[in-house]
Amino acid sequence: MRTSGRWLIAGVLALPSPCGCAASGGTATGGTPPPAAVRRTVPLGASVDGRPIVAVESGDPASPRKVLVVGCIHGDEQAGIAVARALVDGPAPAHADLWVIPVLNPDGVAAHTRGNAHGVDLNRNLPAGWRSPGPPGSEFFAGSGPLSEPESRSVAALIRRIRPTVGIWFHQHMAVVDTSEGPKEVERRFARQVGLPARPLTDYPGSVTGWENTVVPDSAFVVELPAGALSAPAVRRYVAAVRTITGP
Repeated sequence: MRTSGRWLIAGVLALPSPCGCAASGGTATGGTPPPAAVRRTVPLGASVDGRPIVAVESGDPASPRKVLVVGCIHGDEQAGIAVARALVDGPAPAHADLWVIPVLNPDGVAAHTRGNAHGVDLNRNLPAGWRSPGPPGSEFFAGSGPLSEPESRSVAALIRRIRPTVGIWFHQHMAVVDTSEGPKEVERRFARQVGLPARPLTDYPGSVTGWENTVVPDSAFVVELPAGALSAPAVRRYVAAVRTITGP
């Protein structure tokens, strides 16, 4: 259980409504109650070495606006974790269903490696155009086949389940918002808010965003953060850009 961020492990927390009554109860005037906001941690699975992989859902589960944010898929690109954690600890969106996975590759984070404990680049392990660009032990090894890794299967199952209208995947260290695929207007607005250029990057076979965009067309994009850890003002800037997407 976490107390500072007001969320419960594998539980649901009903947040107060603006009128001051409990979100799950009636309004002060006896009218139709507002929808209950949730904040809950959802287990997605475990890594190769058994570390838990979780998503935190907050906001309105009934909303058609579903936003997925993944802080870290490559274990040596960790700056996005701070943005994801700040989103988890912040207020639940009133008009969107926000899903945040702070760390998809916990074994890679622990070892400071790009790949998981099998040495697989999880961002080459999805089905869309899958092929392995290198043998085991190489930097971009894509695994024995699409979705061969438990981490990839965990996030693929979540994407199929919630069908995000927007998916934001944080990487490093190119300092750019990728416009090669995904929602162009959202990408350009996001880039303006965080102060990064917006330009297309190379699309690689087996990438998560490439596959997510086959599940929900024009939904997912990559944000390449600058090198190094983000400053506190920078984290707030990225969080505010995500909040713009989730709506008021």
